[in-house]
Amino acid sequence: MKMMKANYHTHTPRCHHAVGSEREYIETAIAQGFKVLGFSDHTPQPYPAGFKSGIRMSMDEIGDYTETLVQLREEYKDRIKIFIGYEVEYFPKYFDTLITELKKHPLDYIILGQHHVPDEVEGFYTGIKTDSTERLEAYVDLTVEGMKTGLFTYLAHPDLINFTGDDEIYKKHMSRIVETAVDMNIPLEVNMYGFVDGRHYPSDRFFKFAQEYAPRFIIGCDAHKPEMIRQPESIPGFNEFLDRNKILYGDNVITLKDVK
Repeated sequence: MKMMKANYHTHTPRCHHAVGSEREYIETAIAQGFKVLGFSDHTPQPYPAGFKSGIRMSMDEIGDYTETLVQLREEYKDRIKIFIGYEVEYFPKYFDTLITELKKHPLDYIILGQHHVPDEVEGFYTGIKTDSTERLEAYVDLTVEGMKTGLFTYLAHPDLINFTGDDEIYKKHMSRIVETAVDMNIPLEVNMYGFVDGRHYPSDRFFKFAQEYAPRFIIGCDAHKPEMIRQPESIPGFNEFLDRNKILYGDNVITLKDVK
C-alpha cells in the first residue's frame, strides 16, 4: 500500500470556512502516517479600506497565524515536520505589497490557488459555471503570469475554472498552464477535497490531456477540517481517478521553493 508522507495544503478556521484547531490537524496527520504537514491557509490581501473578505484571514491575523504554527512546530518537532505557508491568489494589484508583508514573518512556501480573476474586489469567482471563452482565457493568463513569478511551490487545483464550453477551446487555453508548469518545473495538484466534496474538480477533462505533457503532479488534501488529512486509498474512487489519468505519486514529498 502506497502512503503519502506529506501534505502541503492545510487550512485553519481563520479563513472562515474551515474548522478545527491546528493541533487537531497535526494529530490527525500523525495518526494517518504523515511525516510532513504544511499549513497553507488562504492568504490575507491588502484590500482597500472597507472591503472585507469572507474567505480569508485579515492582514492583522498574520502574526497570530505564524506564531501559533512556530510554537506547534517546536512542540511536535520529534513527531512531524511542520511548514508555514499560504495559499495565495495572484492579484497583480496587491501582490508586491502582500509578499512584502508576508516576508516579515516566518514563511516557508506559498502555493498558487487562483480563485478570482482579476481579483476578489473587482473580478469573478472561477468556480462558477461559465461558457465564456474570455473568462477562461483571463483565468489562464493570470495563472500563468503568477506561475512565472517563480515564487510558487506548486499550483493548487489547476482545473478550478468551471468552463462548460467546447473541449477544444478548453484544451487550447488550459494547455498553456500545463506547458508553463513543465517549463518551470512546477507541480500540478490533484485536489483530494474537491473529489470528496462532490466538486467539478479534479476533472478527467483536464488531467486526461495534462498527463500527456508529463508534468510533475502532487496530491493535496486541501484540508478544511482535520478528518480531511487522509491517505488516497481511504477516498472511494480516488485511486481509480489517478489510474485512468495515468497520474503517479510517490511519497508526495517535494522541495519547497523559497519566497525571495
